Amino acid sequence: MSSLNLDDFTDLIERPDGGVRRDAETRRERLIVPPGSLGRLDDLGEWLSAAQGAVPVRPVGRPRVVLFAGDHGIASLDVSTRPAGSAAQLVRAVLEGGSPVSVLARRLGVPVRVVDLALDCPPDAFPEDVVRHRVRRGSGRIDIEDALTPEEAEAAFRAGMAVADEEADSGTDVVVLGDVSVGGTTAAAVLVAALCGTDASVVTGRGGLAIDDLTWMRKCAAVRDALRRARPVLGDQLQLLATVGGADLAAMTGFLLQCAVRKLPVILDGVVAAACALVGQRIAFRAPDWWLAGHDSGEPGQAKALDRMALEPLLDQGVRVGEGTGALLALPLVQAAAALAAELPEQPAQEPGEAAEEPGDSVPEAGESAPEAGRAAGEPAPETVRAAGESAQEAGRAGESAQQE
Repeated sequence: MSSLNLDDFTDLIERPDGGVRRDAETRRERLIVPPGSLGRLDDLGEWLSAAQGAVPVRPVGRPRVVLFAGDHGIASLDVSTRPAGSAAQLVRAVLEGGSPVSVLARRLGVPVRVVDLALDCPPDAFPEDVVRHRVRRGSGRIDIEDALTPEEAEAAFRAGMAVADEEADSGTDVVVLGDVSVGGTTAAAVLVAALCGTDASVVTGRGGLAIDDLTWMRKCAAVRDALRRARPVLGDQLQLLATVGGADLAAMTGFLLQCAVRKLPVILDGVVAAACALVGQRIAFRAPDWWLAGHDSGEPGQAKALDRMALEPLLDQGVRVGEGTGALLALPLVQAAAALAAELPEQPAQEPGEAAEEPGDSVPEAGESAPEAGRAAGEPAPETVRAAGESAQEAGRAGESAQQE
């Protein structure tokens, strides 16, 4: 029997402070730039302010990329263009600075952390800080066997929670979450299909390195077979992750939930992160309020999961490479929203009792008489009024004479 009670997350996770968000909205109305003119940046700034519990919002100064790594046994069915068990090569490229996410992170000055949960390689292949949370070597082939034992699933879930606590305690203020895996998108598709009640073909995509039609058909069949095994355990999310997930996916789910507990905002990357977020939503319905969808990867499973959680991607650039790259591209947008919300000046304060001057109004200067002010506003002069009155009297006398005659 597991000692981990997932129901506790429902009580532990609160929504971002609604009162603070209303204060942020009120402050936004006072800025010199008209409300709505910054588009979605306004919403991002207000969301971040509520997440921080601060008005004005604090700058995003300590972001971090966190990547969970693992190999999946389902990759042995040739459902990917990458060979089974090759995720270690991807991890090595990240650590050596040669992957897309490494290049972007270096340019943006964002540190990258890789957490090995189930790479299919010797544990001494990477530094201790990468492998110290490892649960097992590779995950099971989910179409015919469980990915993990219940004990391994709990260990992976707790490892993700521990990583979230480490990041929150170190001062990280926004996390960019991604995965480094081979076969991970297949497991993610199974989770999304199971939780959304859809068929395999609806959620099965073509991965980062696009697969051909024959490979896609094999992938669909693998998702279909694993889906049959997933449906009986839908009521137990930890068992679901053990049955058709994997150590890296279980850890990402624990990480996401604990980030919500610690009030640490997360930018989600692709379909794997979205699938784990969907499992997290099933565990604690308020948790998605702490997450942003970084980008649209084009994977149908990601679109399905984000739609279920009512999360709209920030970017749509067709980035499918994974490894947190698309989500990292969205980070400058979040930083820009925070900077604008915090640094734009407010409109000048209006003096008490001062009325707003309407166009065309004329206000008398000091010492100006009321008649002069009236003439300045277009009123006729007194001489003009007298002349008009005399003309009217003469016209009246002329009319009386005509009647007598």
